[in-house]
Amino acid sequence: MKAEKPSFPLNAWYAAAYDVEVVRALLPRTICKQKLVMFRKTDGTVAALEDACWHRLLPLSMGRLDGDELTCGYHGLVYNAQGRCTHMPSQETLNPSACVRAYPVLEKHRFVWVWPGDPAKADPALVPDLHWNDDAEWAGDGKMIKVKCDYRLVVDNLMDLTHETFVHSSSIGQRAVAEAPFVATHGDRTATVTRWMENIDAPPFWAGQINHSLGYQGPVDRWQVIKFEAPCTVTIDVGVAEAGTGAVPPGGNAGDACLSNRSRGVNGFVLNTITPETDGTCHYFWAFARNYCLGEQRLTHQLREGVASIFREDEHVLEAQQIAMDEHPDHQFYNLNIDAGSMWARKLIDKMISKEARPSAVIPIRSAA
Repeated sequence: MKAEKPSFPLNAWYAAAYDVEVVRALLPRTICKQKLVMFRKTDGTVAALEDACWHRLLPLSMGRLDGDELTCGYHGLVYNAQGRCTHMPSQETLNPSACVRAYPVLEKHRFVWVWPGDPAKADPALVPDLHWNDDAEWAGDGKMIKVKCDYRLVVDNLMDLTHETFVHSSSIGQRAVAEAPFVATHGDRTATVTRWMENIDAPPFWAGQINHSLGYQGPVDRWQVIKFEAPCTVTIDVGVAEAGTGAVPPGGNAGDACLSNRSRGVNGFVLNTITPETDGTCHYFWAFARNYCLGEQRLTHQLREGVASIFREDEHVLEAQQIAMDEHPDHQFYNLNIDAGSMWARKLIDKMISKEARPSAVIPIRSAA
């Protein structure tokens, strides 16, 4: 029987939780088909262990946390934060093989990141850059959505914002997005899609933002700079400015964003990192950060809830798409010009997967003693 091709690489940092989710309690979560349990230790750092007791495989998340050790809720075996068993009931001698896998874990940019692959390759420098999420010059917030679809469908959705015109017509969508030319470029681990839209009417969302921040009403120049970082992080530089004030760089070339003058505009970053749960489900972490009206907590809340409503529209589309794909497993997608960014993103993902050349998408239980 032919082995199924893996759909995601393991040697990468994946967002496992928002930092506020991990407290002095046991939090189970499935990452890349691997069940793990996370908890915050007494020193404030996070531990992530395989969620299956060495003895009888009961999920350790059904146990309890005592100090920095986790007690299994079935027979009372105790594990430290490194996954080593430190106590067995009714015996003094510990079986030397009694351990569960401990995952490399770190916190950065308000997320808890887990490395499900080879721990020797877990380089902290490879954590995706989402610094806007905790930068003093930006304000914002976000949420996590569990979406019933392949994580790559979310990446496709983010890399081609043409869909805004049709899926989000009451908020951020407008005909100009579908009609504007774009430039797609790529590197070894990144792909970028850039759109500049000059002298257009602002869609409802952005019209409200520039009016609230600057008191401006009128035609705008709009930009969307989408950057993908393999395997599953997408940052989108978005905003509008008073038409003709320099927000669109000369010639509107993708490489000239640094020449853009946005002083008469409002700028946001949509931060997205998608973590595979299974082949057909994913954890979608997102945030919206802005560089205007930084002290307005009420605006932060309103924007978070407004963007959440927009993403719920995406969620309905993506889940319906996944159902249709499951019903037509042999169907091959057709690609249009607008798919250039998502096509490059998928090539970069496939490149990472092929480098690993592993026989299975899941590391066997207790393989890392």
